[in-house]
Amino acid sequence: MSSQQQVKRYLAYWFQLGKKVVIDKSNSLVRPQPVIVGERYSQEFEDICQLIFSPDSGDCYLEGTQQTIAELLLPYWEVESCALCQMPIPIKIAGIPTPVCPCHDLLTWPNTELPVP
Repeated sequence: MSSQQQVKRYLAYWFQLGKKVVIDKSNSLVRPQPVIVGERYSQEFEDICQLIFSPDSGDCYLEGTQQTIAELLLPYWEVESCALCQMPIPIKIAGIPTPVCPCHDLLTWPNTELPVP
């Protein structure tokens, strides 16, 4: 089971590469700018996470993925590193595995010449 902190870390990494979160209920896309301020998450990132984790927001998921953020907090999901790009990805503990890494539609990733977010 992924903790809320692990899911926040997962989102922070992907936000830094330009991914957005889809909020189905309001039919909107969100991405905080900036994600990190100094050594902490930005207030905008924290506010967006609060919105994403709220049951009132309905289904929310990272662009290019099929799992909702709420699903990632259930016991049969974990956030691990992708074998290809080393970025955090959701892994289903049992059952049918996750079809693709969120990096599949980023044409310039993985880029080993850039620091990992």
